[in-house]
Amino acid sequence: MKLHRSKLTSWLPHLNYQIWILAIGRLLSQMGSGFTLFYAPIFFVNQVGLSATLVGLGLGSQSISGVIGRFLGGSLSDGKFGRKRTVLLSAVISAIAAFVMAFTANFPVFVLGNLLMGLGIGLFWPSAEALVADLAAPEDRNEAFALNRLCDSLGLGIGVVLGGLVISTTGAYRSLFIIDGLSFLLLFVVVLWAVRETFETTGEHSGLKGWKLALRDRTLLIYCVVNVLFTTYIVQISSTLPLYFTNFVSGTPDGKRFTPVVISALFTWHLIVAVIFQIPAARSLNRFRRTRGLMLSAGLWGLGFTVVWLTGISSTGSIAWAALALGILSMATVTYMPAASSIVVDMAPESLRGVYLAVNSQCWAIGYFIGPPIGGWALDQTPFIAHTFWLGLAATVGLSILILQLLERRMKLKDAFPSI
Repeated sequence: MKLHRSKLTSWLPHLNYQIWILAIGRLLSQMGSGFTLFYAPIFFVNQVGLSATLVGLGLGSQSISGVIGRFLGGSLSDGKFGRKRTVLLSAVISAIAAFVMAFTANFPVFVLGNLLMGLGIGLFWPSAEALVADLAAPEDRNEAFALNRLCDSLGLGIGVVLGGLVISTTGAYRSLFIIDGLSFLLLFVVVLWAVRETFETTGEHSGLKGWKLALRDRTLLIYCVVNVLFTTYIVQISSTLPLYFTNFVSGTPDGKRFTPVVISALFTWHLIVAVIFQIPAARSLNRFRRTRGLMLSAGLWGLGFTVVWLTGISSTGSIAWAALALGILSMATVTYMPAASSIVVDMAPESLRGVYLAVNSQCWAIGYFIGPPIGGWALDQTPFIAHTFWLGLAATVGLSILILQLLERRMKLKDAFPSI
């Protein structure tokens, strides 16, 4: 038994205990978010009585306040307010947003709840990522970020399953938002009690000054271009693939489409692959430059999208092709996630980590803004265009790799000549 335990602990990342505590807090918080992830549109259309268009507009308003939240999150994290208090503020605002959503009865209140949620989430990402970066040694950052991504994914998946169980047994949709709010308050307690402030500022880069310095960093701006491409890839998995599998892929020889049960099983498989390989992938990539890890991810995205195309045009075995595609896309995601955050921390001066990570987070906002409309447009066209769309995405991977090669040369030069 003792030998078995030592083998288990040797496999786990050896990180600062506060990183583990923060990861557990994120797992609990993401479980709450998973409760509402797929069920919010159903509830507000079928139970509250809002139109699908209004619900779409309300949910989209999160991206507006999210941009503001990311800007404030970066500035507050690098200022006298600090990383920890910014995370605490984000948890409180997100909890209030969830409770507002729980008692929503009309469109204005629905929008208010979404604006608050976007603000809270925007505040969270730069400050939480900066905390992880501060607490991890440079050689451990890949695994530290991977652990937090693992807990995010695991919590979200568990929340989706439990949320479905609650709905199927009680039909109490509003309780899901109350649980979500309580999960944010639980995150608040965990961070308040167990995580210390990791950064003390001199104030020299506070406010807009830090943003001006970050946005003049050409290395960071080059990275932002390729990062927007990566986040556009990621959003296709949740926004475009489910509808593509439903409307364009024949699940049986007689032409019947994938059923909801099949689609649910496929995306559960996608999550399982991510959970299993997140830590091993991050550990394996530690021996390479961050840019090489991202090039590997780009190659996997290209391969995955090509297999999605094969899924759509195949007359037999489409479920097997779909499972293979989602497995590859899961590996593309797990190789991207830790390297993407680590490379930004490598670029950033310690006093500007919050702002640099906020710029990184804004790339996600842009990717999530442009990705769904592009995918939606393709699926509104002919089957030929809907199928070919995935080959088009695969072709853009070549551009991603070229930009990453440019970024790698730039970072090598910057290591040799820091003033450039």
